Amino acid sequence: MVQNKQKLELTWIGKENRPRLEPRILLEEPDRSYHAQHRVTDHDLFDNRLIFGDNLLALKALEQEFTGKVKCIYIDPPYNTGSAFDHYEDGVEHSLWLSLIRNRLEIIWRLLSQDGSLWMSIDDNEAHYLKMLSDELFGRNCFITSFIWKKVDSPNDNKVPITPDHEYVLCYTRNPDGTKFRQRADLSILDAYHIPDENSNHPYRDRLLKKNGKHSLRSDRPSMFFPIKAPDGTEILPLHDDGREACWAVGKSEVFRMLEADEIIWKQREKADQTIWVPYTREYAPDSPSRPWQSIWTDLDTTRQTKAHHRQLFGTEIGAFETPKPEDLIQRIISICTNPGDLVLDSFAGSGTTGAVAHKMGRRWIMVELGEHCHTHIIPRMKKVVDGTDPGGITETVGWKGGGGFRYYRLAPSLLEKDKWENWVVSKEFNAAMLAEAVCKLEGFIYAPSETIYWQHGHSTERDFIYVTTATLSHDQLQQLSDEVGGDRSLLVMCSAFRGKHEGYGNLTIKKIPKAVLSRCEWGKDDYSLKVENLPKAPAKPGQQSFFEEGA
Repeated sequence: MVQNKQKLELTWIGKENRPRLEPRILLEEPDRSYHAQHRVTDHDLFDNRLIFGDNLLALKALEQEFTGKVKCIYIDPPYNTGSAFDHYEDGVEHSLWLSLIRNRLEIIWRLLSQDGSLWMSIDDNEAHYLKMLSDELFGRNCFITSFIWKKVDSPNDNKVPITPDHEYVLCYTRNPDGTKFRQRADLSILDAYHIPDENSNHPYRDRLLKKNGKHSLRSDRPSMFFPIKAPDGTEILPLHDDGREACWAVGKSEVFRMLEADEIIWKQREKADQTIWVPYTREYAPDSPSRPWQSIWTDLDTTRQTKAHHRQLFGTEIGAFETPKPEDLIQRIISICTNPGDLVLDSFAGSGTTGAVAHKMGRRWIMVELGEHCHTHIIPRMKKVVDGTDPGGITETVGWKGGGGFRYYRLAPSLLEKDKWENWVVSKEFNAAMLAEAVCKLEGFIYAPSETIYWQHGHSTERDFIYVTTATLSHDQLQQLSDEVGGDRSLLVMCSAFRGKHEGYGNLTIKKIPKAVLSRCEWGKDDYSLKVENLPKAPAKPGQQSFFEEGA
């Protein structure tokens, strides 16, 4: 890694290789979707999404509809520790790991809203490489901080000199200047204020109008040294107790505005056998006292407590994840950067903690998971959340009583498959509606089939439409389509074949499928996961000594 002008670039073997992802459609399976039988509150959310399938393909499938709409994205990717966990393989060589994470982060960043933020759990194995990669992708100015979560609360008995007891949560935001994070509530702030009394019906404290401390001398701020009149007409100058000329805490225009508005609090004080007038400003306590968040989090549940919660949720026969994240950790993240109703995404859903917490906090959510634990862990867990029968985690803290629901989706198969002659053809698993939706997504159209006009399967604008059919269209059929579309609209026709000339229909654009889309994507590839056995070997470079090299 080297510095190239103003940009830092991390380079690794295979960085230039990028997948050509197929934008799959999502198919709902109502039997696995789940909703409460009745509303618990007026704010219940039902249109949450649980997606089963490769998370890179799922992110691509979400891109068209959700670009710029997700307020908070939390991911807990495999840490590349070299250990094989029960639910996924976690031991990818650095270069492959970086490529696979990079491909996901690029789409994730596009999904974020302009005031959205990305939070990534990681440990020492890849944390610093992930930081450099993220700086390159998003810009260093978008980095907020690395939060440190203390994941261990008991001594480690392993016979080794050092055992890490922390993990990181890297935080980035799309708009560093425009993103508003919520501070942590802290009622102890009120201890510095007087309780309401005859002087005020609101907690308050009075501060000297005179400036104290650093840069408080007249010589420091000469324009802020001037007399003001006390209630008895005497002129008061800002002076320190030792007689040195000081200055007021605010400028002349603001001081006289406060005098005019009767906002100066005058108090009499005895000094050197005389009574003097001393001006104060009255400061009222905030309605919601809060402080900035500290970046070291030692007050949250640990993995030990979280595993106990998992055993309560799933039973010992299902087992617990090796590095589960506690609900209060996710709650803190979501509370910092979202409001009720905002959309939260987790594309490495694991056991479903993000969705469970978002649901209990009144946020909409999308989760993606490829492993079978999507069915053995996440669905049972989310059913308990919807039913209000999950007593652990943040349930009691937020007063969760159940309600809402979610829809279960799986990724559709690849649109194209090879026939027995090795020719690419439309998959036999696609019916007419699926084909129309898939082609709309490929061509950048919004799938919105008309109930009355057969050739309107989707639109890109109010006047531009798409029609998808496996039929072979004749000249007469195309001419009829052209006449129906009219002169003030346009139509993209995607068909198996046609007879006629392209230029014969001024308002039609005609393409053949699958020929028109063959070069767009990697067809028939269903797994871009982080499982070692599914990864290609990184190509060796002449003279290559390590997985990393200096970037130009």
